[in-house]
Amino acid sequence: MSEKREKFVKLAEGRTQAALDAIRKIGNLSNRRAYDFDEQDVKKIAKALRDAATELERKFGSTSGAEKDVFKL
Repeated sequence: MSEKREKFVKLAEGRTQAALDAIRKIGNLSNRRAYDFDEQDVKKIAKALRDAATELERKFGSTSGAEKDVFKL
């Protein structure tokens, strides 16, 4: 395995595990006996996570890191 591949695998595994752990911790906030929240709060959290996942997929799908969101009609 190449050095670049080894570095990618090591970092990707660690960072992905950290992200999954953080998402599980957000899920722990669903305990209504400990926290007060409404449906709007849940929707905002879910949207932020979906948007981040979409951006992640966009970055990996693109060969150019310099791309910006462009509005077109």
